[in-house]
Amino acid sequence: MNHSANCILSGPCTLADTDKCNRMCPSYVAMHGYAGDGGRVGAAGLPSEYRHLTVNNSPARTGQAAAYTVVDKYVDTFKTGDRIKSLYLYSAEPGTGKTTTAAALLNEYLTAHYIGCLQRGETPLERPTFFWDVNEFQRDYNAFSRPMVPRETAEPAAARYYRTMRIAESVPFLIADDIGVRDATDAFRADLHSVINRRVVSGLPTIYTSNIPMAEMLRLFDARIADRIRDMCGEVHFVGKSKRGRR
Repeated sequence: MNHSANCILSGPCTLADTDKCNRMCPSYVAMHGYAGDGGRVGAAGLPSEYRHLTVNNSPARTGQAAAYTVVDKYVDTFKTGDRIKSLYLYSAEPGTGKTTTAAALLNEYLTAHYIGCLQRGETPLERPTFFWDVNEFQRDYNAFSRPMVPRETAEPAAARYYRTMRIAESVPFLIADDIGVRDATDAFRADLHSVINRRVVSGLPTIYTSNIPMAEMLRLFDARIADRIRDMCGEVHFVGKSKRGRR
């Protein structure tokens, strides 16, 4: 396999597809680690199947032409120096490419951040991006907040939960995957609001994915959370039926 296929920097890299394109490349190691599962991509917490995605090779592009017209223009803002807004990726159906697209946007931001820092003579951040699985976040909350949970289960879950919360509050670019959680307690909603509120106040961009339209967020969250999500956030509708499992 051509090594450039393993690196999210291959698009803008002038050494891609040359004999200098290999796993010992310093930039490849910086982004993916020596073993290909670390570096800044690993620190972002992306599931392995999304780690080489870009908006150009995203499998969602073909079936979501209108959405990707917005996505392509959005990626351009990563390089202009203008304030980057947030996006709300919505479809009622699962499996239409929302999470795939969000992951590709994370990699595009990570690439722009890394290259931009090198061009300016700055040191790139070790974690400029983060993939926040809100369902997993809620599972960890439930694992330590329910009564009679064994200590050996509750303590690791609580440690993961609060570590994730600290990262999500302050990372420069966040994916909030499946924000439309249901049956949330008031305490869990308060933590969600804390994360979203801090990001909005700090002007930090967030990509939300959800199976409910932004206008209906009030059904799941209180007015404060819904207002924070709407603030400086554009909604992108993904169409069609689920494509999961198709080959």
